[in-house]
Amino acid sequence: MHIVFGGAFNGKREYVKKRLAGQEVAWLESELPKGSVVFSIIVVAGIEHRIKTQLGNGISEFQIREEIQQMLAKYKDYKLIWVLTDMNRGIVPIDPLERELRDVLGRIYQFLFSEATEITRIWYGIPQNLKGGDER
Repeated sequence: MHIVFGGAFNGKREYVKKRLAGQEVAWLESELPKGSVVFSIIVVAGIEHRIKTQLGNGISEFQIREEIQQMLAKYKDYKLIWVLTDMNRGIVPIDPLERELRDVLGRIYQFLFSEATEITRIWYGIPQNLKGGDER
C-alpha cells in the first residue's frame, strides 16, 4: 500500500497520475471501493470528505476505522494508493465538526501510515519518500 500525502493543492493527484500513466486504474474520489474492482490498481483520494460526511451523520470513529480495515483486508491483493490531504497543521478549528474531523483524520492517518509499505510526501509538486519506494 502506498500513501501519497501533502497539503491541499500541492500536486498529489498529478504525481500519482504521472506514476500510473498508461495503466488501468480504478480512481475513487471520496469513497471506498465496493464489490469487485476490474483493475488491479485502486486509488482512493479525498477520503477526508467522506469521513466528514460520516461524522456529520453520527457514524463513529470506530465504525469508520473498522470499515477501512475491512476494505484493506478485502483488497489486500490489489495495489492500493491513498491520496491523503494533510489538514490543519496543528491549527485547532473552532467548529466542533471540523475539530472532530481533524482529530479523527489524525488517528486514521496514523493507522494507514503504519500499514503502508511506501509513503511519499508531496511538497508543492516535489516528492519526498519517507518510507520504501523511490523518487520518480
